[in-house]
This record gives sequence, C-alpha cells and structure tokens, in this order.
Amino acid sequence: MKSITVAMPAYNEAENIQDMVKDVIQVMDTLVDDYEVVVVDDGSRDATAEVVKSLEERYPQVRLVQHGENKGYGAAVFNGLTSATKELVFFTDADRQFDLQEIEKLLELIDKADLVVGYRSPRRDPFMRKLNGWGWSMLVTLLFGYTARDIDCAFKLMHRKVIERIKEQVSSRGATFSAEFLVRAKRAGFRILEVPILGHRPRMAGSQTGARSDVIIRAFKELLHFRIALWQGKKTD
Repeated sequence: MKSITVAMPAYNEAENIQDMVKDVIQVMDTLVDDYEVVVVDDGSRDATAEVVKSLEERYPQVRLVQHGENKGYGAAVFNGLTSATKELVFFTDADRQFDLQEIEKLLELIDKADLVVGYRSPRRDPFMRKLNGWGWSMLVTLLFGYTARDIDCAFKLMHRKVIERIKEQVSSRGATFSAEFLVRAKRAGFRILEVPILGHRPRMAGSQTGARSDVIIRAFKELLHFRIALWQGKKTD
C-alpha cells in the first residue's frame, strides 16, 4: 500500500478536531503503515491550534500548520495539500461529517486515475445549503464544463504529482478553490473518477462559515477572476 497524507483545514473546530484526528488515526492504522495527518489551523479564534499541539505530542503522525490570521478555506486546503510529503494525498474537512472508512472506495480506484473524488449521496445538510451547493456546481459546470457532480465535496484522493503540477496555477484561496483545482487538473490532462460517499452525516458540533456574506462575495469574485484569466490565456500552462 502506498503512503498517504491526510490533510484537513480547520477553522474554529476545537469541539471536533480531537475526535476527528483520532478517527483518522484509527482508520489509517488499518490501511497503511506510512501516513501523516496535516491539520491546517486557519487563524481560529478558539482552542483548535492548542488541541492539535497536544495531539502532536501524543501522535508522531500529526503535524500542525498554522495561519496567524484567517486566510480562507481555499488557503487552508492549499497549504494542507502543498505540505504533504507522501505519495497519495487525501483531503477532508475537520467537521466529522464523513465516515472516513469510505476512503477505501477511493483507494480501490486510485491506480486507475489521478484523482478520485467523492460525491455526497445523499448530502446530509440543511435544505438551503444543499440548494446553494447544487446551484454553485451548476454555475461552475456552465462556465468551465463538467468536472464533477459535487465539486465542493471534501472527500478527495489524489497522487501528489497532481498538486506539484498545478499548484502554481491555482490562485483562488476562498470557497472557489475546489472548483479551480478540479478545472485546472482536468485541463492539465489528469483523469478524474467519481465515487458516491454514503456516509455523509449532519454536523454535530461547531458552525459552518460557507453561508456568510463575505465568503459568498469572495467566492463569486474569485470565480469571475478565474473565468477571465482563462479567457485571457493566463496560467493555463
């Protein structure tokens, strides 16, 4: 079995992060001998970083990457991916909404693809969040062509070569990051396979930030900037 980095962004996830990291370790211990867990604390105002530091002392696999200020979801994911040192890189969120055992589905296909991405089936979120997610995926498909049915699903596995190839091209650091990353990967010729993730569950602790007006405005600005950049032929090599 190949070595794996599990990367996850975390913003104000003090209520979830300890159990999340333990969940990851429990699952990865059954799958591989060589893995690491990279947690990117995106300028949290709670004790997220302190909890991860205590976990670092107990588990040598755990590594904290810390932002001095909140830079955005995409920035946290980007720094998690680019901090990876293993052959394969898996990223998910720190909110414990996924059954991590389903990573086995992705691992079964990773030798046939460059990226294996999950889609929530069904998605266990409030109606408006599901509606917004559907509309966002449709907009990205309209502007850039089809990449994946659930673009922002935080359950993706990839070969590290994908990150190394396109990391200089991806400029979005907010909620548009996942869309731009997938579009860039597809345009670079990487093969993407999709897998249904059945074990999506409602968030039990902490709060989501995706519905904040500043997050939404930044996402649309980044999406427009990305579309214009491609029209102008920038960062496409």
